[in-house]
Amino acid sequence: MAEIKDPENTIVLELKDGGRVVIELLPDVAPKHVERIKALARSGAYDNVAFHRVIEGFMAQTGDVQHGNMEKDFDLRRAGTGGSDLGDLPAEFSKLPHDRGTIGAARSQNPNSANSQFFINFSDNHFLNGQYTVYGRVIEGMDHVDRIQRGEPPQNPDRIVSMKVAADVQ
Repeated sequence: MAEIKDPENTIVLELKDGGRVVIELLPDVAPKHVERIKALARSGAYDNVAFHRVIEGFMAQTGDVQHGNMEKDFDLRRAGTGGSDLGDLPAEFSKLPHDRGTIGAARSQNPNSANSQFFINFSDNHFLNGQYTVYGRVIEGMDHVDRIQRGEPPQNPDRIVSMKVAADVQ
């Protein structure tokens, strides 16, 4: 198990079959994105949200808290088109590369349209560098991420069972 150095800036996801994914957040690089993901995690907004876009060799995208909840109003046709009721975030581009295991902010064509959705890179995707905000990296459980059901959207999407800030987990 990875050592959690800063529990306030670490996210713990539980995936299917008890798969635990630990994400180290990077508040020095993208403070607004880090604050947003922590606020939504603390509110329970990501719990039961589907991975609605999962492309082999590229990334797994999730975080549509408006249309992606598998227990409430999940709609496969609309998953990936929504966000949260909070405003969009300004881009926080950096020199950090989109390497395997990094977390990026999903957005529309507008660089300042990130909201709640994020993706986890399956491989080094350096063509995204400088175009999408990097604000975290998987430090444990990438093997669980690698097993997420593929598809755009997947026929039977995997979901985030729960997502919490490590400081809040007993």
